[in-house]
Amino acid sequence: MRVSLNWLKEFVEIDQTPAELAEMLTMAGLEVEGLEHKAHNLSDCKVCRILDIKPHPRADRLSICQVDAGKETVSVVCGATNMRKGDFVPLAPPGTTLPDGMLIKESTIRGELSHGMLLAEDEMDLTDDHTGIMILSDKLTPGQPLTEAMDLEDWILEITLTPNRIDCASVLGIAREIGALTRKKVTIPEVSFEEGDRAIEDLAEVNVLDSNGCPRYTAGLIDTVTIGPSPFWMRYRLYTSGVRSINNVVDITNYVLMEFGQPLHAFDYHRLGESKIVVKRAEQGQTFITLDEQTRELDDQTLMICDGKREVAIAGIMGGLNSEITEDSTAVLIESAYFNPTMIRRSSKKLSLSTEASYRFERGIDIEGTDLALRRSLQLMQQLAGGTIAKGVIDCYPNPWSAPHISLRSDRANTILGTHVAMPDMIEYLSALQMDVKKIDHNNIEVSPPSFRVDITREADLVEEIARLTGYDNIPVTLPPIRPAEEDSTELSLRARLKNMLVGMGFTEIITYSFISPKSADILKAGQNSNLRSFVKLLNPLTQDQSVMRTSLIPGLLSTVRLNSLRGQNDLRIFEWGKIYIKGEEELPHEKQVLAVLITGMGSSQEWYQKRREADFFDIKGVAENILEELGIEKTEFKRNNPKEGFDPNEYARIFSSGFGIGVIGKVAKEVIEGYGLEKSAYIVEIYIETLFPLISRIKKFTPLAKFPSVRRDISIILNRSIESAMLINIVKEIGKDLVESVKIFDIYQGKQIIPQEKALALGINYRSKERTLTDEEVNEIHEEVIREIRRQTGGRLREGPKNGNP
Repeated sequence: MRVSLNWLKEFVEIDQTPAELAEMLTMAGLEVEGLEHKAHNLSDCKVCRILDIKPHPRADRLSICQVDAGKETVSVVCGATNMRKGDFVPLAPPGTTLPDGMLIKESTIRGELSHGMLLAEDEMDLTDDHTGIMILSDKLTPGQPLTEAMDLEDWILEITLTPNRIDCASVLGIAREIGALTRKKVTIPEVSFEEGDRAIEDLAEVNVLDSNGCPRYTAGLIDTVTIGPSPFWMRYRLYTSGVRSINNVVDITNYVLMEFGQPLHAFDYHRLGESKIVVKRAEQGQTFITLDEQTRELDDQTLMICDGKREVAIAGIMGGLNSEITEDSTAVLIESAYFNPTMIRRSSKKLSLSTEASYRFERGIDIEGTDLALRRSLQLMQQLAGGTIAKGVIDCYPNPWSAPHISLRSDRANTILGTHVAMPDMIEYLSALQMDVKKIDHNNIEVSPPSFRVDITREADLVEEIARLTGYDNIPVTLPPIRPAEEDSTELSLRARLKNMLVGMGFTEIITYSFISPKSADILKAGQNSNLRSFVKLLNPLTQDQSVMRTSLIPGLLSTVRLNSLRGQNDLRIFEWGKIYIKGEEELPHEKQVLAVLITGMGSSQEWYQKRREADFFDIKGVAENILEELGIEKTEFKRNNPKEGFDPNEYARIFSSGFGIGVIGKVAKEVIEGYGLEKSAYIVEIYIETLFPLISRIKKFTPLAKFPSVRRDISIILNRSIESAMLINIVKEIGKDLVESVKIFDIYQGKQIIPQEKALALGINYRSKERTLTDEEVNEIHEEVIREIRRQTGGRLREGPKNGNP
């Protein structure tokens, strides 16, 4: 924000130098990023009077001006055409360096000597006007220094505001801050004007149909105005504040905005249908053309300003093209309102439309300041545009603001700050900030902040204000106590272990938003009573696509896959560790820590020793097994029961350990893949972190190298396709007990030699004793028992072919 020092001095006495003022404000929390010395480089420029104007003899578009520069009369060649004999204009004599770095020299132009340059406003960096030479007041004196005659020299403070200090987004707001820091009185300009005979209620009507969206709406009316350019002093102040001049009426609304921080809007009164203002919500999907000539699509959460027939402005953001002030406007209705900050912020984000007005409304302006700003604008309009002001103003304010009462404990404030500020000093500081302070006892005071301090809501805010006025540099330095180093929590340690393992396996960690669209449950084909629909809704969502807390990490993973696929990256191995939020019967939602891992695209790279292949279920199953092995979790099972929404029921399993469900694994359902606009299959494992803690083995087991040889036996068996291979492996381990060193499926056959409902599995079993060398008789006996038990439990039959083999 750019603030003029001269403007500030109209509100509060300032004794500090610009540099001292900038330091004081910065140390109080209003960071002054820069100081700009305005017009100091115009010190050589003078006021001159044009005595005569003659055409240039050798250039049709140039003229030769004889000017009185005070002590001398000089000749200046000029290309502008707006000046006349007798006009007072600025002269840059030879040797002057203009703000853009141009050095003015005595020069010959087409054979005629020019002793300097007559200046336009933009050439002096006073405004952006380049329509012609700047015409000065005829009350000035030729030869008078321009900066002195026009009071141009100024300092501009470039201040960066934190989001909570919207009260300082105005000259008045900064002046209040200076007044509090220096204990100087702040003076607000006196507002007075003459009113006409007709009451505004007879000329206009305001209906607020959404008092939540618009708690206060004030309006004033001025008739028979003359639209034209603003005077130089106003255009100069707006320019130094970074605001472009439009015309006197619009400039006044911007001027009051910068002065008081209250956004205003000027409507052409004669273009308002039925002379009426109606504040209501837009209809879903309707369109509206704003002042920037852009067509905006609205939704039913957008607050609109309407007349008796149509919409005329997006409340708090931008007006409409259909009611703007033009050169032909003669009557103006001024709006000064307070709009719900949440609604304005939401609409501004949705429309991707941010303005000076929305910047202030969405942070919360002074609801009690709307009337003062309205009257100030009417005063300036009558002074600069003429006209008759209707008697009174319309003020729709059904629930007037009442000051909050906040308790402050002096000992608590000193404990937080590490200071010994006395209570009388605290009372003085808070009173200087225009707060009402009432002492309760030796330790407690009751504070009521003013309406413009919307950021003061609790005791901690008051403590911060005490710290600011005490001076951060006056608060003693206190070193934090040194505590003995503590080990990482179990969760942090587990997180670090698994992240390092997954990164080592070639996975990339992602972090997605905790906010998702409620439509994600529809894409995942969640049932009406599913936890995936147990959303925690946000009160003030930025967008509809981020309006609820996530109930699964899968939407974030698949959205990331889609984003990468649009950029040509189709082979992904990613994971996310984060919380999901399930709404329950309790007041607070149930939060769960989940680790989700995804593989899509190719399961292996193309090398000379192998071909590329698509990722499949067993790639993600291998990841799950590595995770469980890393944590020392034993007795794990993968069971195909009760498929979870969003997964393909034919390639899916729930993960169990010691009877506890610890996760799910599987292929993402085809309709879900299509719902996210993807082409390739994706495989996901979800691990529920809380269920792992009682299962994690913190004891590392050492397995010595085998001293005795192993014996291998193979089984090839035909059985029903519905029987899982894990069942066979469990049977082998149960029968063989400690003598079974390992068992693996090394072949699966489904083809013409067996019926379609069957499959052939080949198991390789390694037998080994830790105490002795096994004999063939011992191995055969155990192996035959394994075969019998497999046949009994599965109903399978042995496949013909080699039965035994040794490694």
